[in-house]
Amino acid sequence: MKVSVISTVLNEEGSVGRLVDSLLNQTHKPDEIVIVDGGSRDATFSILQEFADRHSEINIFQVRGNISRGRNEAVKAAKYNIIAQIDGGCVAHEKWLERIIAPLEDKDIGLSAGFYVMTGDDPLQLAVAPFHGVTPRKFDPRNFLPSGRSVAFRKETWKIVGGYSEELQWAGEDTLFNYKVIKSNIKIARVPEAYVYWEVPDTFALTIKKFFKYAIGDAETGIWWHPGKNLSTHNIKIFTIFLRYFLAALLFYLATFNAFFLCALILYLVVYTSWSMWKLRDEVDDLQAKLLIPLIQISSDIAIMAGFLVGGSRRLRR
Repeated sequence: MKVSVISTVLNEEGSVGRLVDSLLNQTHKPDEIVIVDGGSRDATFSILQEFADRHSEINIFQVRGNISRGRNEAVKAAKYNIIAQIDGGCVAHEKWLERIIAPLEDKDIGLSAGFYVMTGDDPLQLAVAPFHGVTPRKFDPRNFLPSGRSVAFRKETWKIVGGYSEELQWAGEDTLFNYKVIKSNIKIARVPEAYVYWEVPDTFALTIKKFFKYAIGDAETGIWWHPGKNLSTHNIKIFTIFLRYFLAALLFYLATFNAFFLCALILYLVVYTSWSMWKLRDEVDDLQAKLLIPLIQISSDIAIMAGFLVGGSRRLRR
């Protein structure tokens, strides 16, 4: 079974070499590697050019635009019907490709959902990881849906769902793609052992920026009930964040009239910050990381609400 591995990158000079090396050293060798650079301002493209000069199976080109356009152009350029996709900033386990394409031997399977291992050793990364992705403890083989960093599908699947939506500016394209796959009754195989390594953001600013961009994408998708996520649909979860802060604002307002509501507000904040640590008690072991969780919870809430409002306004304008 011949396979094209595709990837999109942007300003990844520090990691793109490790990505390509990991693809070249797979137990199942890619028949083709297609990498689309979104217009990097650093040395990413020149590094890719060096690899392409040495390896004929590597095809690289630049396409300015959002990540959806890069993904679509990579699929269009791919020679083979089986597409395995990995993102910039990731490194593939040596058996990733072998494992992720295995379910596609069955002609009834249209998409193979791989997994990812979040890496990073400092307290911030350890605390942030459960906010940014699915941890092994929370992997559910019944309804897990992949991100763009570890997935494989047939070209026919991509055509049926209309590819990745290029109307979404920054994020949410993989969520919408998965949504259309499910709505089209395309069969999905979950392959947790087909994983890549993905380093989570290592600065507070990058972490907040990702939350903000993800929320913009969630709002732009307009998905309020995802059949693969049900009550865990991203936009429903974001709506509950707005409800929590509306209640906090109401208590704050009432506290200006009555000391009882001031006590209620303080108790509410204590319970909320404690809950943020309690819900991740089995996910975060490092003490320093645990202490950062309330800060990340509140900061991510604010970034998500702001991003959702921006994304919602863009969707209305469309």
